[in-house]
Amino acid sequence: MSELTIKPALELLRMLRQRSLSAVELAGEHIREIERLDPSLHAFSHFDPERLLLAAKDADSRIAGAATPLLGLPMTVKASIATSGYRCELGSLLNQGSVATEDAVVVQRMKAAGATILGTTNCSEFLMAYETDNLLYGKTANPWNLAHSAGGSSGGEAAAIASGLSAGGIGSDSGGSVRLPAHFTGICSFKPTPGRLPSRGHLPPGGGPFSLLGSVGPMARTMTDVSFFFEVLSGRDVLDPAGTPLVFRKMADAELRTKPIAVLEDDGLVPVTEETRAAVRSAARALKSRGFAVETFHSASLEAARRLWWAFFIRCGRMLLEPLIRGREEQLSSTFRYFLEAARSEPILSGDELLEAWTDSDVVRSKLLEELAPYAALITPVSSIPAFRHGEREWIVEGRRLEYFNAMRFTQWFNLLGAPAASVPVGRSGDGLPIGVQVAARPYEDESVLKIATLLDEDFGYVAPPMAVLVG
Repeated sequence: MSELTIKPALELLRMLRQRSLSAVELAGEHIREIERLDPSLHAFSHFDPERLLLAAKDADSRIAGAATPLLGLPMTVKASIATSGYRCELGSLLNQGSVATEDAVVVQRMKAAGATILGTTNCSEFLMAYETDNLLYGKTANPWNLAHSAGGSSGGEAAAIASGLSAGGIGSDSGGSVRLPAHFTGICSFKPTPGRLPSRGHLPPGGGPFSLLGSVGPMARTMTDVSFFFEVLSGRDVLDPAGTPLVFRKMADAELRTKPIAVLEDDGLVPVTEETRAAVRSAARALKSRGFAVETFHSASLEAARRLWWAFFIRCGRMLLEPLIRGREEQLSSTFRYFLEAARSEPILSGDELLEAWTDSDVVRSKLLEELAPYAALITPVSSIPAFRHGEREWIVEGRRLEYFNAMRFTQWFNLLGAPAASVPVGRSGDGLPIGVQVAARPYEDESVLKIATLLDEDFGYVAPPMAVLVG
């Protein structure tokens, strides 16, 4: 593994500014690593080295300044976020060959800030799975163990960043899709409050309930990099109905210590692995050693939030996608078929049920806001389990059967709430796989989440996957 390409993005940017490294040299090193490792990882859906080198040459001809904070940095974009001239197929044969003709707003901002685009990364079909495996580009493997999943739906982003194929990038998240892959692969990610980062140009568009559930979010090897990407790329898109006029603000540690940190090891309904519980406890101890008050969190609203998320993401998601797949089901991947089976196990969501769920969501969200109000942030697992083997859909944990969607419930709560949440690597499983913890807070308290997650990342942080696994 290249010692250069696994450096933090901010360190690479410092080297580029000081001219101790050229953008062309950095691009070339990434190209070599992608050509060496991606045949095993399947992280990329569209990689164009010639186009990258042209962009890098242009970056070397420009002078870094306040308007170009990402100048020369090689970054990636999830293949559901329009990037002009790159395939934007949503991991589906039904969209095979579809090429974006213009950039999503967040990609426009990346390019305006000077980033060079490495390519687009593999995702779950129609973004409806916690595993990235489709009939276009295959299974995205976890760089810690190729027999295990890199997660979904932003699994290609996570695998590329974890293995040093990308300095950082942008994914999207309506149910954990940047946080689960980060947890599985040992990197950092952040799902902002909807509207803090522009999502216009994401496919499918985040309309209806998905304007609350979903947001695009940065992914990188360190939380400092994630925070920097958020600061550079955030800001209101005046054509986004969910857009907010809030601007990024830096927070001092002392400001956060006016409230305690809440901790939740499990919700009392599903089991978590021993190592997952240990990671949450380690995070709590680390924050306590930094002078934070730490308290156990109790909630009566989490299961109601999850049921409403299910109504919107699974049942309403089915309604939105059925017209696109009708008569073409033989072209669908097994991961998407699993989503369909779950969605079709219940009746079609009626108009009355949808209206009732929409009304109930405001009641439940209000209760969650009240429960979270006394705390600066909440620490939870990201998932009940570390990265699973490709194709697995149930496990025995603490002597109990655990099903796929239930195992991932910890992220789903904060999509229903429309709240910011980050994933930070903290622990390891018994067989050496990364385990992250989730840091979440109330809507629009994004900077609090980023700051606390950064402190945890300083105490634990990114470790490069073993070279032997990557080439094995």
